[in-house]
Amino acid sequence: MASTASTLSWNSSSWFQNHLSPKTLNPTTTTKPSQRCPNFQILAQKKVKKVRKIILKEDVVDVGKRGDLVDVRAGFYRNFLLPTGKAQIVTPLLIKEMKLEKERIEAEKQRVKDEAQQLARIFETVGAFKVKRKSGKGKQIFGSVTAQDLVDIIKAQLQREVDKRVVTVPEIRETGEYIAELKLHPEVTAQVRLIVFAN
Repeated sequence: MASTASTLSWNSSSWFQNHLSPKTLNPTTTTKPSQRCPNFQILAQKKVKKVRKIILKEDVVDVGKRGDLVDVRAGFYRNFLLPTGKAQIVTPLLIKEMKLEKERIEAEKQRVKDEAQQLARIFETVGAFKVKRKSGKGKQIFGSVTAQDLVDIIKAQLQREVDKRVVTVPEIRETGEYIAELKLHPEVTAQVRLIVFAN
């Protein structure tokens, strides 16, 4: 081993002769680009997150609501959203269709709100709805006036169908004037006067 090591010398190695010769060590002499040492750059490699831009077809918990444009991980889209049909990859045509759908939905919401406001104006201009009840001592009445009673009166007088779940009637135990509320739309509430009198 010692004999083979002694036969190898720094001068006999071809790599060292090319790169560490006196020419390359002397800064005044010029070397050709092929004779220079190559520059090695070590770049840190990090894991790239694969993300997909999608449009949700349904509401998904912790992701978004129907019609939202969101970024999700590729695996989540491939393994869950795509097989269940809850999302679709974004394309220019799909974005255009989504915009048209949003405009149509907004127009429908505005139409429903306008109808509710018009109905509220009708209820408020009618004046008061009158309810007859059997009376006891003084102002007390037998039974009470319920939301269903008000719905029946509105149907009889105005020929309008109103769901009793939108009607809020205060507790009525005696004759007098009361205010009932009809929540016709999340942003529109009509106040109706209700007169209870003895039979």
